[in-house]
Amino acid sequence: MAYEIQEVHIRHCMLFEFRKGNNATVATKNISDVYPGSLDVRKCQRWFSKFRSGNFDLSDAHRPGRPMSLDNDVLRAEVEANPCQTIEELSNTLNQPWSTIQEHLHQIGKISRAGVWVPHNLSVQNKANRSTTCNALIQRHHAEPFLDRLVTGDEKWVLYDNSKRKRQWLSPNEPARSTAKPGLHPKKALLCVWWSIRGIVHFEVLIPGQTVNADLYCQQLDRVNQALVENYPAIVNRKGVILQHDNARPHCARRTLEKINELGWEVLPHPPYSPDIAPSDFHLFRSLQHFLSDKKFQTLYCLKNGISRYFNDKPIHFFRSGIESSMAKGCGK
Repeated sequence: MAYEIQEVHIRHCMLFEFRKGNNATVATKNISDVYPGSLDVRKCQRWFSKFRSGNFDLSDAHRPGRPMSLDNDVLRAEVEANPCQTIEELSNTLNQPWSTIQEHLHQIGKISRAGVWVPHNLSVQNKANRSTTCNALIQRHHAEPFLDRLVTGDEKWVLYDNSKRKRQWLSPNEPARSTAKPGLHPKKALLCVWWSIRGIVHFEVLIPGQTVNADLYCQQLDRVNQALVENYPAIVNRKGVILQHDNARPHCARRTLEKINELGWEVLPHPPYSPDIAPSDFHLFRSLQHFLSDKKFQTLYCLKNGISRYFNDKPIHFFRSGIESSMAKGCGK
């Protein structure tokens, strides 16, 4: 009941602001200064539109058959049947106010999150292959744990300028601070990194415009092997390296396979089009992108140093949890 009284009072305040000749933006600011969080501009605009039509009734519009309360189980079933529905669509489907839908979504633990881009929609055969591969790896790990032998590698484009537009708190007539729009082809370099549960094994940042082919990749694998010999000799000499990488062409080229065989490494099977179960994609690169956000690097040297500092500041358990969580993600596929 307290909420209903407050809501009616807010509507009286909006009508007062309307009669003063203020627009919805100014009215929202004036009311929010007194009652923080009680009103947003869109809601105020809806009421002002109603006032301009000559309707000054401050009560809720009658909605035939509108239920007095919302069953969370009904809402949960509706959302899980189609997670892409907006609050407005749920409001129309369930015949409930927008605010009620929003409140009950929070009650059942639902949050709004953008979908994840994937390289391809998996075919039935892709999904079957993915399931078979993941299950085989899980069974192998249970029989003979191998994550301490795993070295996972991947590539990521990194920008020199990672500036982002940000929302700003401003007075009504105060201009927003400008942010330079990035060019159509922003300057970037390719990061190549290999890591394990112990931390970063080796990384390189290629010069702008340079990409990975089979020849370069074989040279990189030699440098990775040298880093392992120097820092983790037990993996190379006694246990044996298990390499995890995706199915990019340089990784699957005949020369690359010959190099891996020459090094005496094993390649961990990886289902096609599955970056979401590669630790670099879902763990390391996501964290790195957060670190790079809003940072600008003038030179390749500065970019390398920034990435190096990021890697050096990460504790060992960060890398271990990333590798171990790949098994948990595999279990869910």
